[in-house]
Amino acid sequence: MDKFFAGDYPGPAFEFLGTAHITALAVLVLLNLFLIRFKDSSGETKAKIRWTLALILWGNEFAWHWWNYAVGKWTIQTMLPLHLCSVLVWLGALMLVTKNYSIYEFMYLMGIGGGIQALATPDLGIYGFPHFRFFQTFISHGLIVTSAIYMTAVEGFRPTWKSILRVIVWMNIYAAIIFVVNTQIGSNYLMINRKPDTPSLLDLLPPWPIYILYMEAIGLITVLLLYSPFAIKDWRNKIITGREAAARLEGISK
Repeated sequence: MDKFFAGDYPGPAFEFLGTAHITALAVLVLLNLFLIRFKDSSGETKAKIRWTLALILWGNEFAWHWWNYAVGKWTIQTMLPLHLCSVLVWLGALMLVTKNYSIYEFMYLMGIGGGIQALATPDLGIYGFPHFRFFQTFISHGLIVTSAIYMTAVEGFRPTWKSILRVIVWMNIYAAIIFVVNTQIGSNYLMINRKPDTPSLLDLLPPWPIYILYMEAIGLITVLLLYSPFAIKDWRNKIITGREAAARLEGISK
């Protein structure tokens, strides 16, 4: 148990696309497929599922802060809930228990893209399976994605074009606020004041502040890709409705 929570983990380091990584991703895929089966379940059953996901998200995040404090890693420069995924953990759980649509827009359009990126390339370093941080990382980011998919596929929520506009505007306002916070306390939340000190995908982009524009572009492309299934569905429904209306008019004219 001491090794499970060790600050200096003596076990195997995280292996990108190793057996543990691929297994964790597979479990999350199976979880989402399993939850989609509850689309036609009663409201009571759906509420229990939402509360279960919310309590796991909150409990996992509390445990994450407790662990960092216990091993001497908790600082205001790194552990305030200001990174996008940290914010979405707390708000996503609130969305699940309240069915708040405004939060859902951010969970779907920002949470899925950010969560998948974190799951595909987790920053775990020495903390491989079966360390606490390995489980914490995949539970946290995995359930961000799962919560958004659940609310869409089971509860019937969906984003709109206005959702995209609201998310873009508020995310830029939030980023501006976080830039000021970072400047005041010496942090780098949202990785907006500088590139991370450790190797990351941002190393492939131009220096600050130009890479922020690339991040904006990548974010916009991701949002549009996530919205594309709904755009295609709306386009097809519009064509079908138009054809049906034309057929009715043709029938009347005869």
